[in-house]
Amino acid sequence: MSLFHWSFPYQYQSYFLVGIQLLCLVLILFTGPVVAESWIWGGLELFGIALGMWALGSMSLHTMNIFPDVRAGSILVTHGPYHYIRHPMYTAVLLISFALILSEWSWPRVCLGIILVGDLIVKLRYEERLLAKHFKSYQAYQHRTACLFPYLF
Repeated sequence: MSLFHWSFPYQYQSYFLVGIQLLCLVLILFTGPVVAESWIWGGLELFGIALGMWALGSMSLHTMNIFPDVRAGSILVTHGPYHYIRHPMYTAVLLISFALILSEWSWPRVCLGIILVGDLIVKLRYEERLLAKHFKSYQAYQHRTACLFPYLF
C-alpha cells in the first residue's frame, strides 16, 4: 500500500490533511511572533504573503478550495504564479512559516515546521493525483512547471 493511498473515503483524507495543516499553522502562530522580527525573515514573510495574494488573484473565487479535492466546474489555472509553480499557495504557506520559525527559533516550532512540510507534501501528491484524473493536460503541465520551488522541487 502506498503512503499516499488510504482506505477511507477521499473526503476524509482531505479533512485530515487540511486539519493537520491548520493545526500546525495555528500552533506556529501562537508560539511566537506573527511578524518576523529581523528584516531578512520579515522580507521572506512578505514575499510569501505577496506570492499567496498573487496566487489568490490568479484564480476565480468560485473554484478556490482549501481542500485538495477538485470542484465541479473547475478550470486548470496556468497563469500568474501557476505559470512557474504548480502549488504557489503551498509555497506561500511554507515561506511564511519558515520566516516565522527562523525568526523565533525553538524546537517545538521546528518540529511543527517539519510536520507541516510532510503534511503539505502528502497533500500536494494527493491533489496532483486528483488533478491528473480531472484534467487531461495536467501531466504536460507537471512536466513544464516546478512543484513548489523552481529549480529545486
